Amino acid sequence: MNWNKLMSDKRTGSNPDSIKDVRSAYQRDYDRVIFSSAFRRLQNKTQVFPLPGSVFVHNRLTHSLEVASVGRSLGKLIGDCLVEKGLIEQDKKYFYNYDLQNVIAAACLAHDIGNPPFGHSGEKAISDYFLTNASNMIHGRKLREYFNDHEWYDFICFDGNSNSLRVLIHNFKGKTDGGYKLTYTTLASLIKYPWTSIVSMSKKGKEGKFGFFISEKETINKIYKELDVIDDSGSEEEYKRHPFVYLVEAADDICYRIMDFEDAQRLDIISYDEALKSFEKVVQDVGSDEHNCAVEKSSKLVYDRNEKISFLRAMCINALILKARDVFIEDIDKVLSGEFGVKGIVDVMEDQYGIL
Repeated sequence: MNWNKLMSDKRTGSNPDSIKDVRSAYQRDYDRVIFSSAFRRLQNKTQVFPLPGSVFVHNRLTHSLEVASVGRSLGKLIGDCLVEKGLIEQDKKYFYNYDLQNVIAAACLAHDIGNPPFGHSGEKAISDYFLTNASNMIHGRKLREYFNDHEWYDFICFDGNSNSLRVLIHNFKGKTDGGYKLTYTTLASLIKYPWTSIVSMSKKGKEGKFGFFISEKETINKIYKELDVIDDSGSEEEYKRHPFVYLVEAADDICYRIMDFEDAQRLDIISYDEALKSFEKVVQDVGSDEHNCAVEKSSKLVYDRNEKISFLRAMCINALILKARDVFIEDIDKVLSGEFGVKGIVDVMEDQYGIL
């Protein structure tokens, strides 16, 4: 793959934007997601803990907003680094300096938009329904007989990641074609598992993850060809990851690992002292000596328990963003060639530094 071919402001659908706009194409992506009804519906979907009464914890909507914030920071850091390293052609520098952050933020905002209620339990409920009722007769035919193999595996391995992509790009009846008409770049940044369910089944069985339903395969192929993403099998059903996916995934991993911990403390699932020590350890393990000294000094000025936890949480996220930047740049050749694999940046940080 080539850093200078990984972006395109082409959109799904047959009617490209013709109205002049002060926003860039990628800023419009972000706005289209945040003003959508599908995004608003995330407010009633739980993140980890059931939606409480008096103690407010994260739902999927607040989580997605925070992931977008972290993703924007990562996009800015990585974009600037790539330009500084001389890897970017002159006419693509503006994108990396100013637009990559908007791409990552928009993709982060949309990353959970197709998740069913109850998260992974909801995915399993949908899958189990089709497995359990496969032999049920409907108008003289078994349920299974209404679907080809690709479609059937999409149902019995139902995945919220794939459904997010469907929500964003499917030609739903009565609506304009192309779904939300997002740019190819933003959509490619969302596809964490760039293969079909039938490929996933052949490798990992029913528990495997996949990135798009067969109904969206034609659109995905167009996107990947435009962005010069590697076809890993020659079948147009399995690709290497687009490099920007790692930034979206890292933002998600940083947020849920840190914010879920803070939520657990607010709900008294873990103690204040345990949360405090854990956050302090992350900052000490990841941050520079200068950064850690400043954090320690500022922390001593805060006496309110919730405020202290919030302060240290913010410092953790800042330190992890910088470390994620370092890991991405250290493995930049593997990221670009698609050899970094599906292990996330935060997983690598955990292996190398024992954090999180």
